[in-house]
Amino acid sequence: MERVILIGDSIRMGYQETVRRELEGVAEVWGPARNGGDSANVRAHLDEWVLRETAAVLHINCGLHDIKKPFDSGLAQVPLDEYEANVRDIFSRLRDRWPGTVVWTTTTPVNEELHHRNKGFDRFEADVAAYNAAALSLAREFGLEIDDLFAVMTAAGPADHLNEDGVHFSPAGYEVLGRAVAAALRPYLTGNGT
Repeated sequence: MERVILIGDSIRMGYQETVRRELEGVAEVWGPARNGGDSANVRAHLDEWVLRETAAVLHINCGLHDIKKPFDSGLAQVPLDEYEANVRDIFSRLRDRWPGTVVWTTTTPVNEELHHRNKGFDRFEADVAAYNAAALSLAREFGLEIDDLFAVMTAAGPADHLNEDGVHFSPAGYEVLGRAVAAALRPYLTGNGT
């Protein structure tokens, strides 16, 4: 049976079981037990999590941790130019050393008002848009496949699916995301069940 690797933050951890269920009998779905965190962390663990592994498809994202800003600081955890450099390095190493299909996925929406009230730092919608745009530009430059989970959740209605922390999702929201991820991966799996 073919194998799929999912790399991402707590959003990935939330939809991973749905992807596993959706692809049962088609592919083994694996992701690290640890939260992928920001782009610097994904870059640092790329060998361990991906390059030493064998799989037909890699579904990968980072961004939500990069855009974290301490209250009233205006300073992102990973500034946009560093994020772009990290993502470029990740894509370069994947192109040069990993034979499977790479699917980049966009960062999901946030509700910045709920987030500000319920978390100890900010995340802003404008940053989600800017970091998504930068990563999508690089993904296209490298000829990667794209799974636009930002668009999926925007269409599903973030207000209906976001938890009160403004960033994580209800079980129904993770179902929406997991089904979308599985649908995005199926075309790259030989026993895709279609």
